[in-house]
Amino acid sequence: MIDRDLFQLPGSGAIVKRLVGIKILQAVFIIAQAAFLAGTLFMLWQGKGLRWLLLAGFIASYTLRQLLLWLEKRILDSFAEQTAVDLRARLLSKLYDQGPALVQENGTGSTVAMALDGIDEVNQYVKLTFDKTIGMMSVPVLILIAVGIFDWRSAVILLVTYPLIILFMIILGKAAKAKAEQQYGSFQHLSNNFIDSLRGIDTLKYLGLSKRYSKSIFTASEHFRKRTMAVLKVAMLSTFALDFFTTLSIAVVAVYLGFDLLNGRMALLNALAVLILAPEYYLPMRRFAGDFHATLNGRNSFHKMLTILNQPAQPRIEAPLHSWGSTDELSIDSMAFQYPKGTSIKPFSLQIKGWQKVGIIGMSGAGKTTLINLLSGFLTPKQGTIKIQGQTVTTLNLPDWQNQLLYLPQSPTIFTATVRQNVAFYTPGVSDEQIRAALATVGMTDWLAKLPDGLATMIGSGHRELSGGQAQRIALARALLDDKRRVMMFDEPTAHLDIETELELKERMLPLMDQRLVFFATHRLHWMKEMDWILVMDHGELVEQGTYDELLAKNGYFVSLINGMRGERHV
Repeated sequence: MIDRDLFQLPGSGAIVKRLVGIKILQAVFIIAQAAFLAGTLFMLWQGKGLRWLLLAGFIASYTLRQLLLWLEKRILDSFAEQTAVDLRARLLSKLYDQGPALVQENGTGSTVAMALDGIDEVNQYVKLTFDKTIGMMSVPVLILIAVGIFDWRSAVILLVTYPLIILFMIILGKAAKAKAEQQYGSFQHLSNNFIDSLRGIDTLKYLGLSKRYSKSIFTASEHFRKRTMAVLKVAMLSTFALDFFTTLSIAVVAVYLGFDLLNGRMALLNALAVLILAPEYYLPMRRFAGDFHATLNGRNSFHKMLTILNQPAQPRIEAPLHSWGSTDELSIDSMAFQYPKGTSIKPFSLQIKGWQKVGIIGMSGAGKTTLINLLSGFLTPKQGTIKIQGQTVTTLNLPDWQNQLLYLPQSPTIFTATVRQNVAFYTPGVSDEQIRAALATVGMTDWLAKLPDGLATMIGSGHRELSGGQAQRIALARALLDDKRRVMMFDEPTAHLDIETELELKERMLPLMDQRLVFFATHRLHWMKEMDWILVMDHGELVEQGTYDELLAKNGYFVSLINGMRGERHV
């Protein structure tokens, strides 16, 4: 039930020492509080009136106990907050390091939920676990010693019942843990479905599938509800059982003390002190059990994060590279890749020299995006060697390589920021005149003129929405402003555009490719006429490569692609 991984966190040792000290002082004041209260009641029972010194001692003990609780909360809040901040930073760093492979493995919705809600759950988990665990392991020991001083036989009763109750808690805790893991899995599934539905809401609406998909989300939600109810049932059962057994144990002690009082074998003062201390003896355990179920989601989130954080980092090699030039070479020998779940890239070899436009063609699912991610260094090959600018490496996850990349995906990210900030994303120091010139080059002058605040207009999620063509033009304007990055990665940049918009953008994109190394992944065949070299992909395999004319002459898979897409204009 005690999470050992939690006590391996940075700074946990110091926090444990502080909390143990505080808990010991709390136990001392609990005992003092019980002694002063028992003395006060004893005096009243004997008719000697209220002794103010005893009452003052009780009030002082109670006040100091509450001050220690406040101090403990301050320490735990600070530690838990710092832990949450560190975990979020490490998690984001790992996500950025591992790239799309990690997100694909866990699902977008699950990753978002873990990075947002999961951190808050871990924060609460850290606070409650440290507080309740240390309290349960320290406070009852001192109270038991105090009870033994007042009456050793009552101490034996308390000592015998304590491990029995803990054993019962462990049994129910394991049952609750299994249910909570199922609940957490259902929540991850629901999060992924919901995020996917939001991403594809236009498509679902257009195809008339929104109701069908909403039923799928409802099914996932209902599954999550049932899992949650199963956890709550176990929680209610364990809480009821724990209250029953602790109350029964206290009742046994009370009956025993009553018989001893009647037989004259115990002083009333000692009996009162034991009766006051007995509930305090079980209180840390009851608090631990009461909060155990409330922290299960936090525990699952914590261990999910640890699983991700403990994954081996992608190899990052410090290979000094200069800006790509006309005489530089990139040679790939037997490179291959396999997702844990999903597609693979079979071994392939490739040689590229200087400023070339390299087309990557294939049907959907052929492996074009995966190949782009490998060439960008976002993914690490499982095998193969790479020679770039005369240096032999095993991955393109090189800082000097990635710092000169321009990446244009099929759905460019439009940040929730101003037009100025979005266009000058790569080059934040450029002037407004340069930004307007870039927007004019990509045909956005009229659009800019209609904006209420010009370059200061907020765009992105929750603000002025952009069409697919407008988003692509913003991405092109970004690339146009950055003349230092000499390598361009296009990943289906026109996949969601109509042919008229695509052809207009094509005229504006081609000049950007001059004197650059360009990798252009698409299933639109008309782009291939503009490429210097073409890679033909099919189910993760590089089946052909060569110039446009060479591939036509081979009359192979490339030609079959052309024949299968005769309906496309400008093939």
